[in-house]
Order: sequence, then C-alpha cells, then structure tokens
Amino acid sequence: MNADLRSVPRAPGRLPLIGHVWPLARNALGFVTSLRDTGDLVRVDVGTMPVYFVNSPELVNELLVTKGRSFEKGRFFDRLKVLVGEGLVTAGGDTHRRHRRLMQPMFHRTRIAGYAEVMAEQARATADSWRPGETVAVEREMAAMVVNTLAGTMFSTDIGKPAVDAIRVHLPVIVNTLLLRTASPKFLDRVPIPANRRFDAAADELLRVIDDVVAAARASGDTDRPDLLSTLLAARDADSGEALTDVEVRDELSTILFAGAENTATTLTWAFHEIARHPEVEQRLLAEIAEVSGSGPVALEHVAAYEYLPRVINEVVRLHGVTLLMRRAVEPVELGGVTLPAGTEVAFSLYALHRDRRSFPDPERFDPDRWLPERSAALPRGAFVPFGAGTRKCIGDSFAWTQMIISLATVLSRRRLRPAPGHTAREVTAAVPHPDRLPMVVEVRERVEV
Repeated sequence: MNADLRSVPRAPGRLPLIGHVWPLARNALGFVTSLRDTGDLVRVDVGTMPVYFVNSPELVNELLVTKGRSFEKGRFFDRLKVLVGEGLVTAGGDTHRRHRRLMQPMFHRTRIAGYAEVMAEQARATADSWRPGETVAVEREMAAMVVNTLAGTMFSTDIGKPAVDAIRVHLPVIVNTLLLRTASPKFLDRVPIPANRRFDAAADELLRVIDDVVAAARASGDTDRPDLLSTLLAARDADSGEALTDVEVRDELSTILFAGAENTATTLTWAFHEIARHPEVEQRLLAEIAEVSGSGPVALEHVAAYEYLPRVINEVVRLHGVTLLMRRAVEPVELGGVTLPAGTEVAFSLYALHRDRRSFPDPERFDPDRWLPERSAALPRGAFVPFGAGTRKCIGDSFAWTQMIISLATVLSRRRLRPAPGHTAREVTAAVPHPDRLPMVVEVRERVEV
C-alpha cells in the first residue's frame, strides 16, 4: 500500500510563512545538496507551497522516464514563460508534441554538419583575438563566442543582428535573477525593487527585439536560407499543414537563445578553469587533439573520434550542473512508494544529483576517467542526466555537445590559458552556477596552424 504525502520528511530549516526560502536564497547549492541526507524524497516549502525534492537516481529516472508522461514542466518553467512564452521548454501536451515535431529536423546530424563550420570559425576568431600576455575575462569571452555562434546558425543575414546585441546585454541580467524568482512566492515579482525592475526591463526589451526580427524576416519573404529562423518560418505541420505564428517563432527563438547560450558558455568557462588546475589533463587533451585533428581545423568528423575530450566535458558538466529543475504531476502518480496527487510540484537538482557520493565516489574530485566505459556503465539509470531524459529530453543536446567539443579543441590547440595571479574563482549560485569572474593569462601554443 502506498503512503501519502504526510509521510514525506520535511527539510530542516523551515521558517514560518517563508518556509525554506531563506536557506535557498542564502546558499541554494549547499541546501539542495544537503537534502539527500534527509531522504530520497523530501518536502521543501517555498513560501507556503510544498515542493517535493527527488534525491536519488532511481526516483529521477522514474520522474523523467518510466512515469514521465504523468508529469509536465513545473513552477520553474512557469516562471520562464515571461521570457520564452510557450516555447518547447515550457509548452505541454499537444503544443509540445507539435513544436518538437516541427523543430526536430533543425537538430538532425545533417544540419549540425553545416553549423559545425560556424562553431569552428567562431572559436578560431575568439582564440586569435587574444594577445600573448593579455589577461582575458574567460566568462565574457565564452559568452560572446557562444552567442556569435548561435547568431551564425540562427540568422544568416544582418536581420538578426539586433537580437544578437540584445542577448549579449540582457541575458546575464535574466539568468542571474531567475533562480531567486523561482524560489520566491510569485507576488514578490511585483514588488518594485531594483532586481525586479532590471529583470522585467531586460525580458521586455529582449522580446521586443526578437519580435522585430521575426517580423522583418517574414516580410522579406525569403525562407530558403539555411538558418534556424528561416526553417521555423517555413516549417509546416505534417498533419494540419499549419505554419508557426510569429509569436510561436519568437518563443522558439527565445528558447534556443536562453537554453543554448547560458549552459554552453558556462560549461566552457568551467572547462578552462578545470583544465588549468589539472596540467596532466591538459597534456592528455593536447596529445589527443593533435592525433585526431592534426594541423587542420577541428571538423565535425573529428568529434566522434575524440575519446578523452568528451570525458573531460562530462566531468565538467557533472561538477557544475543546473541548480534546479521542476515537474508537476498531471494525474495521481506513485513515486518512490508515495502517491502524489495531481498538481504536486516535484523538483530535482542536477548539481546535487551529479555530486551524490553513492553514484560518484569522491564526488568533489575532478576525474575525467570516471567516464571510461567500464566505469560509467556501472552508474544507475538517472545518475547522470545533463540534458534530461525521456520525452522532454533537450532537443538541442547534439548541437550543444558538438559545439563544446569543437570550441574546446580549437581554442586549446591555439592558446594556453593560465589562472591570473591573485584570483581564486568563486562559484556563484544561479540557474546555472558560474564563476564570479575567471581572469586568465594568455600564452600562444607552439603549434599555431590549426
């Protein structure tokens, strides 16, 4: 017989009225990581709203895969709608299925082959812009490189330039505020404090600019270009023959920009940090890059040939995962022996899940070889899900993976980055945890012609 929600233990540290908002606001990463000590399913009160945190690989797999159809995207994604509307990441039901069907061809391997040239070109341009002895802000450089790459794949003409400029300015404001808004009662969004005013202004301006870009592209009548915007405008539903509206196109472009830019840029930033801290990892990477790509540019056909480089990226992603993701039960469903009524909010943290000592011994240690096939095969299902799993798995995972491999290999083969003296990177809590700053000193590799 299944238990009901009253049997689920509550996390320590709850305060009247605000629940666990204070520990979430003060140290969200430490708080979500500590929940596993209370149980595999733990109640956390966000204000007066209970949220049930899943803290084991087995329950995460149930939530995302075996019982995934009993859940929709939850509160975190509801709060994203101000930015991405009914885009793929927030839409549910028939809308999600229709949009995913329309967008799937954009991320097919044959399309990514064309995008790979843009990825390599932007990585080369970024690395070559750094002068020997210069100190560069790696977090800014990676953000600019990733946005420029997305721009090259989303917009093949200057029509998209205003959107690119807007994302550079406004995305950091949105990302750095989003987690706190998600963990706070909704009425606080309307309090006229500076953080809310900055968030609202950034979201409004970004959407306005993307609306203008979509309208200009639609008016041009040219939808034969090999970019994402043209593909969205030309897409037709196989069953109904209907096209996406301008608002739907806007929502999907916003989704791609939001999901693609921040995660990829942050992962690459942490990668350079970890590689600089582990010289033996850097030497193995350089040897593999030379063996696989030789003296030519890093190309799509090289991506599958790398073995150590993907292990390094997996380890970076494991250590620096997304802070919080949510689901909502759409029907009564059993999870971990507990019956969840329809409407129950469920959460999980990739940051905490990927540091669980039960799955990853010595979890704080940077060890790419934990991803050797014979070691990673022993992981339980649900232990490592950086792109999600099941029917809501990230549609752009192959795009992001290809970009990270090509970008990292290209930059490493041309430039060496060393930590700037006197600075220790501090992890900042956000939707995707990132370094406060990452200044690094540039050195030129002896092998330049790549």
